Amino acid sequence: MDNQYNVRSFILSGFNETMNFRVPLFSFTLLCYCVILFINISLVLLIVLDENLHEPMYIFLSSFCINAIYGTTGFYPKFLSDLLSSSQTISYEGCLLQAFIMYSFGYCDLSLLAVMAFDRYLAICRPLHYHSFMTKRRLSQLVCFSWLTPLCIFSINILLTSKLRLCDINIQRVLCLNWLIVKLACPEADTFSNNISAYVIFIFYVSHGFFIMWTYMHLIKTCVRSRDDRLKFMQTCVPHLTSLTTFLSVIVFQYVYLRLDSTDLFQSLQNFIAIEFLIISPVMNPLVYGFKLAKIRKRIFTLVASIVYRNICTEYGLKVQRLNMKPAGFRRKSVIE
Repeated sequence: MDNQYNVRSFILSGFNETMNFRVPLFSFTLLCYCVILFINISLVLLIVLDENLHEPMYIFLSSFCINAIYGTTGFYPKFLSDLLSSSQTISYEGCLLQAFIMYSFGYCDLSLLAVMAFDRYLAICRPLHYHSFMTKRRLSQLVCFSWLTPLCIFSINILLTSKLRLCDINIQRVLCLNWLIVKLACPEADTFSNNISAYVIFIFYVSHGFFIMWTYMHLIKTCVRSRDDRLKFMQTCVPHLTSLTTFLSVIVFQYVYLRLDSTDLFQSLQNFIAIEFLIISPVMNPLVYGFKLAKIRKRIFTLVASIVYRNICTEYGLKVQRLNMKPAGFRRKSVIE
């Protein structure tokens, strides 16, 4: 019998110990999701609407934020609705879709971190060739690589999972992950192709990590020679390095935890470990880049000053005049009509 007739839905049993705290947990989760949407959408709009930020580094950053919106939207709405529901179930198709979104979101982040590292390598180590190489066409190709590669790879992975005959419907988490679905396969089911696929994907993305290490070896080697290069490294590479360290720590911990399948921990702690990659990176990355990159930081301060100035003028009945603010690095004035 095909598994679509065998299993129609799954039970997310990871909610069992959390339902006594559903109201505070719902409030905290909703606040977290709203913060993630606000800061990521704000940064994307800032980059899109300001022509001074139409540079490769900022285009990659906007893709980073869009990916955060994509990944968190695949989890938080369902999680919030489950907190308000008496039964925490998810359809078979919905579970596969969520698993696909979770994996493609995570590894798209790693692909973007790899191309961002390559961009910084060219900008600092090969500055004379940067503009000739990083054309609009090349930029589009790198962005497409970052998005399409994880989507295609994990489409195959989910397709293999969908062919398994399942003998259980209890997922011991609050979300669907591919490995958790594979564990529900019947004893006689052949999961060899799923295991091979998982290891090939793991090796493929480990190579991304080695590539990033290679770029940083050259970056550090170049930056120790020049004070200007060291300043560039501190301004543009430190946020990237912070995001990379956070991402790798979360993903490696997640991978080891899933493979070891420890049941000695409290259910609440297991749930947090399962979803930490949907909390830490989407919140931290735009904040780190927003306050560390000079152009974005100055643009944010200009907008805040403009809003405050307009509110003061409105409150005291003053005429709102043109506010002349020209931060370093901007070719145009920030204007308030």
